[in-house]
Amino acid sequence: MPVTDVTTSPEDLTIRIVADFAHPVHRVWQAHTDPRQLERFWGPPTWPATFTTWDHTVGGRSLYHMTGPKGEKSYAGWEFLEISPETRFVVLDFFADENGNEVEAFPAARMELNFEPTEQGTRMTAVSKFPTLESLEQVLEMGVIEGTTQAMGQIDAVLEGLREYAQGKGTRVELLSDTLVRFTRLIEGPRELVWRAHNDPDLIRQWMLGPDGWEMFTCDVASSAGDRYQYAWSPVGDTEGEPFGFDGELLLVDAPVRAVTTERMTGMDGPATVNDLQLHEEDGATLVTTVIEYPDKQARDMILGTGMADGMEQSYARLERLLPQV
Repeated sequence: MPVTDVTTSPEDLTIRIVADFAHPVHRVWQAHTDPRQLERFWGPPTWPATFTTWDHTVGGRSLYHMTGPKGEKSYAGWEFLEISPETRFVVLDFFADENGNEVEAFPAARMELNFEPTEQGTRMTAVSKFPTLESLEQVLEMGVIEGTTQAMGQIDAVLEGLREYAQGKGTRVELLSDTLVRFTRLIEGPRELVWRAHNDPDLIRQWMLGPDGWEMFTCDVASSAGDRYQYAWSPVGDTEGEPFGFDGELLLVDAPVRAVTTERMTGMDGPATVNDLQLHEEDGATLVTTVIEYPDKQARDMILGTGMADGMEQSYARLERLLPQV
């Protein structure tokens, strides 16, 4: 994780976050001043940001919203107060309504981002100054530190480029918290095709099989939010094992970028996981990112212990071989 230090000062009414990057200042600055790059890491993993307005000039405003796993939206914006290229910028950081108007119940903060070169690359220091202790406590209770730390954990893929970040590294597993796990896999192929492979039953049956020796005998795909889906597999030939399946509800769909579903093993009681699939394309390759929220740490560790990551890698490798034939 790039975040190396977080300091909260009730006396100064500030939150200070330090992040270190193995990239030069101009590259880190670019990622923070290009809205298409910024929105790939500014929101937490399950609340990605979308910048709808971007005026990076003194006095200009930028508006964005973050979209939750059920389609909930949280609106916010920046008013640029100072800009020193590749050195610092200062904004008035405010919560907004859907029309971009500031929300008075959440007083705006003054946020200053400083970029300085280091021997390893760049250090970014972000200091947010709040008008009152109450407003500081409000954002702390909302989980701003945890959210910012998790959000910044996504920036490496942006700074490095998708191939350098993920090519040849297989399915990567990152524990984001006691209940959140991120899986990433680079697939050689355009996003539209990868999305189709996740939603076309004929294609799903050819790659979403886990280890060799299994076949999918049920593939009921959900296409609209609120629809139910069900997948089921059975062993073939000499493969040992019992048929099993998963089912759930499609909570959110934003083709060809994002799909959020619940998931539980068919016939089992207990809380479901929430699986957040997001696709990002760069130069003909697509990074498949799935963030899974488990009900608790025990469930997380038990499910990871089944070897699911190995099964995902075998499926993704099969998908990569399939795409050139589609």
